Amino acid sequence: MEDFDDIQLDSDLQEPTPKPIGLFGMMFGKMTSDMKFVGIFTIIYGGLSCLSIFGAVIGIPLIIAGLRLRESADEFNIFSASNDKASLKRGFELQGKYFNILKIMIIIGIVLAVIMFIWMIVVGISMFSALSGYDSYGQY
Repeated sequence: MEDFDDIQLDSDLQEPTPKPIGLFGMMFGKMTSDMKFVGIFTIIYGGLSCLSIFGAVIGIPLIIAGLRLRESADEFNIFSASNDKASLKRGFELQGKYFNILKIMIIIGIVLAVIMFIWMIVVGISMFSALSGYDSYGQY
């Protein structure tokens, strides 16, 4: 139920425009400030990752994802201030891009971790067999 005491009139339309109020408004503000913090942290982490050549492969997508999250928070703040539905839509689109980039990076990380684990097992077995003194035919 909306509280009509906190409704402001839009100057162009002269129609009531509800603003986020109460607990929802506080949670909305905290969410956007948290999004900005995580976006900045992601950009900084991506920048530090770019200091090495191999780290740039991870760092560049992180910087792009962090920028998308900050832009999303800005759009949500615009929506909060003006109740502009287009800003809300853009905010969700940008937030979706952030999560899509992170999802792809997580999947790639899991695949690389599995490949590394298999490689470690193969190297470990070959080292164990080399140290045991047996050749490939099982003879000493």
